[in-house]
Amino acid sequence: QVQLVESGGGLVQAGGSLRLSCAASGSIFSINGMGWYRQAPGKQRDLVAIITSGGSTQYAESVKGRFTISRDNAKNTVFLQMNSLKPEDTAVYYCNAAIKRGFGRAFVEHWGQGTQVTVSS
Repeated sequence: QVQLVESGGGLVQAGGSLRLSCAASGSIFSINGMGWYRQAPGKQRDLVAIITSGGSTQYAESVKGRFTISRDNAKNTVFLQMNSLKPEDTAVYYCNAAIKRGFGRAFVEHWGQGTQVTVSS
C-alpha cells in the first residue's frame, strides 16, 4: 500500500502565505514526478505545479512567480510554498506522485486526500 498525506492548508487573507506538504509512505521503491493540483467548487481539477525527480519544475501560468514547488527525495516529500495568495487560489489542493513499488514494476499515479486552501479578500 502507498499513502500520500497532505498538510498545511487553511484560511489566510489575500496577500498571505501558506506552505503545503505531502509525504508519501508505504511500499515505495522509487518516485518519479510529484505535483500539486487544485479543484475549485464546480470546476475541473487543474495542474498547479510539478517537479521531476531531478528537480525540474513546471507551473501553471496563474501561479508563476508566486508559488514554488520543491521536494525532499530522502523523505519522499513534496512541498508547495504559496505566496501573495489571491481569493481565486481558493480550492482543494491535491498531491500527486508517480510511484514504483518494486524493481521492474511500472510507475503508478497516486493521489492524496486533498487539503482545503481558502483565501479571503
